[in-house]
Amino acid sequence: MTVQTSPSGSYWSDSLKLVGKLLSIWFFVSFGCGILFKDYLDQFAIGGAPLGFWMAQQGSIICFVALLVVYARWMNKLDEKHGFEEEEN
Repeated sequence: MTVQTSPSGSYWSDSLKLVGKLLSIWFFVSFGCGILFKDYLDQFAIGGAPLGFWMAQQGSIICFVALLVVYARWMNKLDEKHGFEEEEN
């Protein structure tokens, strides 16, 4: 691991901003689409199931997995930006 002259406060701040944004998206999808907007979404269907029900059961899980992939990629870019990238053998 190579460390360059980057303030750790900036790295920490950028990391928290990223986590906050991704958690906000996940909260909206799981709580908003599954509970708050369920009645509106139920007028649409996916595979015969109402969309509000589908979002509560499957959509939030799929969104969570997608957000994990996004988080991993963005954190790798953030690590490279601040000089904390991993060395390859």
